[in-house]
Amino acid sequence: MADKDDAINQALGLGDNREAVYDVSVELSAVLGTANLPIAQLLKLGRGAVVELDRKVNDPVDLYVNRKRVCRAEVVVVEDHLAVTITEVLKRAAD
Repeated sequence: MADKDDAINQALGLGDNREAVYDVSVELSAVLGTANLPIAQLLKLGRGAVVELDRKVNDPVDLYVNRKRVCRAEVVVVEDHLAVTITEVLKRAAD
């Protein structure tokens, strides 16, 4: 666990001062996939509509922190909730 903490501290440029940011909130998003739709098709969507995404079932999802891609992960189920397991921390945040 210390190796992951060190990698995150280095990526954030914190060194040994990580306590300074413990109470800072960030937005975390897990993107399962994307789709491009014409507005006309989007307006026709209703309850039960299926939108095909650009990923396959076992493909990793992208994790974004404040709209910057920082990790790749796998979707898992924890009790009755969806969750993610981080599989790769990117060296540099990507847009």
